[in-house]
Amino acid sequence: MYRIRFHGRGGQGMKTASRILGTAFFLEGFEVQDAPRYGAERRGAPIFAYVRASRSPIHERGIIRHPDLVIVADDSLVPVPAAGVLAGVTGDTLLLISTTETAATWRDRLNLGDAVLTLPAPPEVEDRLELRFAGAACAGAAARLTGVISEASLEQALQEELAGLPAGVVEKNREKALEGYALMAAHEGRVKAGAKVSARAYSAPDWIDLAFEKARISAPAIHAALTSEKMPTGLWRTMRPVIDREHCKRCWWICSSSCPDGVIDIDAENHPRIDYEHCKGCLTCVTVCPSHAIRAVPEHQAVTAEETGA
Repeated sequence: MYRIRFHGRGGQGMKTASRILGTAFFLEGFEVQDAPRYGAERRGAPIFAYVRASRSPIHERGIIRHPDLVIVADDSLVPVPAAGVLAGVTGDTLLLISTTETAATWRDRLNLGDAVLTLPAPPEVEDRLELRFAGAACAGAAARLTGVISEASLEQALQEELAGLPAGVVEKNREKALEGYALMAAHEGRVKAGAKVSARAYSAPDWIDLAFEKARISAPAIHAALTSEKMPTGLWRTMRPVIDREHCKRCWWICSSSCPDGVIDIDAENHPRIDYEHCKGCLTCVTVCPSHAIRAVPEHQAVTAEETGA
């Protein structure tokens, strides 16, 4: 059975990637499972999706704990523990990372030998909508790595899964998928189907019994303010909104009221300021700013500028 996990951020098309790959497997005669897993958060949050494919009925359920292939659409997720990119990775797992760095660099960092491949990541772009096509490229690369999915099946799967979208969007995804498929030609068939997992060794988890408490003590205060203050959701950000104070017209009520997370307030001079600890980088403020005083900067460039004082 092939066990494959896609890791990315909300908005990068990981759910779509798993569906394209799952359908492509199905067209080649496989039994298939494909499903995403994510929380209640939105664009920018770490998510993953998984695909199982087998020539026989699939009885496994739940997340894939020991994958044969892990595809990472955003290399900034690798060191984030909550993303779980390396969870269950063994010596038989192939890791494919979309990155601007070399495979040798990642092999050295992760100490995984030649089990790491790279997919050239797109250059930093101002229009983050371009990242919607990352999933198609990852699906195409994964299809080639299995060695059992033809280019024709990949294209048909993409057409079926994206049916109803504008023709231009479908064509862009097709181009990216075929590009990823072509880039992995030298590694075709590198991913091998994993062995069956026996349930005989299963042991139930150890449960901890907690004493019952009154709701006023232990219930989550989901309607109270600042309950997520200690969650640094700014770690999800890949693009940072930066305010140019010289061009800012101080119409702060526009950007602050449009921010879905309420992380924009004002200083003593009525200039808007952004709480980068919790800003997820959705760039809504960039879109609504009437004076274009807020621009999007790649996060790694913003961090470098802060460190150098530039």
